[in-house]
Amino acid sequence: MSGWSLKLASALIAILVGSDRMKNVGIPLKLISLLADGEFHSGAKLSALFGMSFAEINKYIQTVREWGVEVLTITVPKTGYRLHEPLQLLDETAIWARLPYGRLVVISVINSTNQYLIDRIGILEPGDVCTAEYQTQGRGRRGRKWLSPFGKNIYLSIYWRFEQGQSATSGLSIMVGIVIAEMLQRLGFEGVRVKWPNDIYLNNSKLAGILLEITGQVGNVIHFVIGVGMNLNMPGSASDMIDQDWINLQEVGITIDRNALVAELINTLRQTLQQFERDGFAPFVNRWQSLDNFYNCPVKLIIGNQEIRGISSGINTNGALLLEQDGEYHAYSDGDISLRLAS
Repeated sequence: MSGWSLKLASALIAILVGSDRMKNVGIPLKLISLLADGEFHSGAKLSALFGMSFAEINKYIQTVREWGVEVLTITVPKTGYRLHEPLQLLDETAIWARLPYGRLVVISVINSTNQYLIDRIGILEPGDVCTAEYQTQGRGRRGRKWLSPFGKNIYLSIYWRFEQGQSATSGLSIMVGIVIAEMLQRLGFEGVRVKWPNDIYLNNSKLAGILLEITGQVGNVIHFVIGVGMNLNMPGSASDMIDQDWINLQEVGITIDRNALVAELINTLRQTLQQFERDGFAPFVNRWQSLDNFYNCPVKLIIGNQEIRGISSGINTNGALLLEQDGEYHAYSDGDISLRLAS
């Protein structure tokens, strides 16, 4: 672990220790680490290992379940626990081994990876990354909660600053969606597409979302934190809490190394953010159409209480959505706009 990682991790531990809610976060984390193999672990063994009663162990198992880990209670032939399926936990060393440069911190339990970086703007460098197993307050676009069960998906944020001001960031969220979709296609996920302005789709269902947050501007320098949430193995029970069709990457049937995928995502974002800073959005405009999940489809834009219908016709050079209405094209920029199929 780098000195930067140690510094940030130590800061997080101090926050957690000072919180009544998280005082015993280490015990649930150790339980998850033991149970991650998917094998049966007896209550007697766990009690002896932790030096506490089975009832106390069960209390922490409940915390693990609240984090979204599917733990089964086994009563025959012995009482104990096992996971519904094994977990591949994030391994900072394994991720580091695939990164040619840059700084990274891997955290088990966090409020939000975006917020973690926002709170540390003063010590960050462009390309610094935070990724986590579980977010207690993960957030998506338009103030929505981003469901973040432990160890199931990817929750990752990267920091970048632009020295030429906000005008130099036009099309940034569109660019991020393009390069993530292209990365997944290179890895064999051919059905991956993009939905304006910042969603990744697979087989017409949402696979991932992108959240860009501006963290302040001093003079011409503007600070961005870019968050990516991607479904790898979201449990089916999440359907009750998600108001749109969604899909997991694993449903395609391709074996996924979670740590390798995180590293590939980091490398892709770092490289293309450097290109974007140098060349702007122009090199990415023509790459959108072949990825556009709604291209040439009847759609509706929901803007507050207003609904606008037309034919989705790609994007312009600034990344604004082009809507064809009675032979005329109108551009709509990102904001509080929700894009849906008209049918």
